[in-house]
Amino acid sequence: MSEEPQKTAPVVVAAESARPARRRFGLLTGLLSRRAAPPQATPSETAPSEDAPSEDAPSKDTPSKDAPSKDTPAEPEAKGTPASKGTNVSKDTPGGEISDRSDSPGKKGIPQQRKASPDERPPGAPPDPWSAFTAIPEKPPGLIRRGLRFARRRAVHEYALVTYAAVLLAVAMTWPTLRYPAYTLPQDLGDPSRQAWLLSWAGHILATDPVRLWHSNAYFPLSHSFASGDSLLGYALFAMIGSGPTAAVVRYNLLFVAAHALLVIGAYALVRQLGARPIGASVAAVAFAYAPWRLAQEGHLDIVSAGGIPLALAMLARGHGWSLRYGYRPARRSNNWTVAGWAVATWQLGMGFSLGVPFGYVLGLFVLVLPLTGVFYLIQRLRRRKPKPWIGFHLLTTDFLGASIFAGVGLVLAVPYVLVPDSDTKTQEIGFFSPPLRSLLIGPAESRVWGAAHETPRASLGWAAEMSLLPGFVLYALAIAGLFLSIWRFRHRLLLLVALAGATVLTLGTTFFGGRWTYLPLFGHYPASFDLRIPGRLMLWVTLLLAILAAGAVDEFVRRARHLAAQRFPPWPGPWLRLAMVTPLLLVTLEGWNATAHPVVPEQPQAMRTVTGQLLVLPTGDLTDQTVQLWSTTRFQSLANGGGAFAAARQSELRSRVASFPDAASVEYLRSVHVTVVVLLRAESVGTSWERSGIVPVDALGISREDLDENTVVFRLG
Repeated sequence: MSEEPQKTAPVVVAAESARPARRRFGLLTGLLSRRAAPPQATPSETAPSEDAPSEDAPSKDTPSKDAPSKDTPAEPEAKGTPASKGTNVSKDTPGGEISDRSDSPGKKGIPQQRKASPDERPPGAPPDPWSAFTAIPEKPPGLIRRGLRFARRRAVHEYALVTYAAVLLAVAMTWPTLRYPAYTLPQDLGDPSRQAWLLSWAGHILATDPVRLWHSNAYFPLSHSFASGDSLLGYALFAMIGSGPTAAVVRYNLLFVAAHALLVIGAYALVRQLGARPIGASVAAVAFAYAPWRLAQEGHLDIVSAGGIPLALAMLARGHGWSLRYGYRPARRSNNWTVAGWAVATWQLGMGFSLGVPFGYVLGLFVLVLPLTGVFYLIQRLRRRKPKPWIGFHLLTTDFLGASIFAGVGLVLAVPYVLVPDSDTKTQEIGFFSPPLRSLLIGPAESRVWGAAHETPRASLGWAAEMSLLPGFVLYALAIAGLFLSIWRFRHRLLLLVALAGATVLTLGTTFFGGRWTYLPLFGHYPASFDLRIPGRLMLWVTLLLAILAAGAVDEFVRRARHLAAQRFPPWPGPWLRLAMVTPLLLVTLEGWNATAHPVVPEQPQAMRTVTGQLLVLPTGDLTDQTVQLWSTTRFQSLANGGGAFAAARQSELRSRVASFPDAASVEYLRSVHVTVVVLLRAESVGTSWERSGIVPVDALGISREDLDENTVVFRLG
């Protein structure tokens, strides 16, 4: 008769069969199973028992490998192995780790919590040497290190890289402007010389006598002569640096290059804010900044300085959390960006009214939309529907203050322009400068790509310098493609197309049905001094809208190219595909290649540095007078000379009355307009009516003559 098996045998079998599995999964699994909580009670048991068999805890009746039994002698302790009362060293624990199993009777197999290490050492114990390291806190970075980290992050930011590229591109695309920046001016010596004088006068008078800002030294004795065109007051701080003609020429050339860089930065920021990728924004920015029609305007710094327009629009869109591609995102609203946008817009208005007035109309439309959004929000609240997020009270207040400051600055700047006598022929001048529709396909003479090719059609234009309005055939092609293949939604493309048609109609001036319902109601009632008589300068808005459409097409092409590249191995575009993605950028850059002349500025005569009084410099003419204005930037003598559109009738009368100088009639006329000194430049007078004025006897006229040097004769009228 066989012996009856013990009741715990099945448990022993289960435990023995489980141990190899634990070893199979490694030491970590065995260690975790040893530290597990006590097993749950079986349904037949009402409460757990301390002596209940478990896979992890050995039974009283069953010997275990981990706990010594009565039949198995205990292994001797190894030297150097830690042991303490109530703990056992487990063989399954790596490194001889001390187990938490207690050896006390009645609690065998139940895990015990490890006692916490004492925070303080016992009395009389030596100090812990490691406390010297733990007591020293980590030293935070100092102000210089934080500043260097911030500068390093900003130096590689997207817009920092765009700025670097824009400046380098501006230097290359305007070359050779900076080759001889102290000796040459871009395009001609007319308007660039006068605008260099404008900048010098603003810097000089704002630092010495700001009250006389609008009463310049030229066009003597007329008042408000600083309102002789766009004032360029936005550059007033830069104008305070340096004095004299050389400083004026260097300053003009540097600002000329910087204005082209700002065009790229502003357009890039706007198109990126609308939702385009960097490659699409780059194409749009270069196409906007270096459109071929701009090459005919290189002699007008006020027209080139339009980068604040797209930059202000980008900041305002960012501040209101709006994007053409992603719509209105309230979480992205920023009051600071809105303030910056209105500040840049006001700065741009200080450049002049020829671009500032159309920009003001665009901002006016923006301001009118804000109350409409508020009304829509209120209607939704009254209908007890969940309203769409509104722009917010603080942002609306900022817009109101920003628009008020913009309008206030415009009104203050407009006062001297209104006081200037108006022209009776401004409507006829608008009609004369209004371009035909074919001018949108004709490039200027300054274009290296299209200048010679379009010489014949350009000859059919009434005033080719202001009517060669080609924005670029590459830009046309990309914009047309953007109407059908684009990242912009269909309704947005339709809206851009409508805006493009409206801007084109305004650019044509009176050519489109006489302009009775388009250009003349918007711009025809302003004084002639606002310089809004040339509708073709609104081509800026046509180019900007075309650039936005083109960016949508380029981005869609890039998106599809990347999708195609993702299906190949390796999953990135190959060299030919990368070249295809940057080809539009290369083409619009090539189309903006210039052939602009850079004539040398005549050297300042010695008399302009030494002679004082109320001067008239001979010979006098519309072009030469603007150079004389530049020469006067050393002493700013009162000059009867003055070129440009300001007081054109009066200046024409002056030149005709002094054509026979020196004689009794001319001397009497000059005395009547308070001119006391006449400076004759012999070299410049060759071939004019004043060629022999330096040798005519003057004793009977009551005036004196002095040969200052070989080239200069000074007449003093007493």
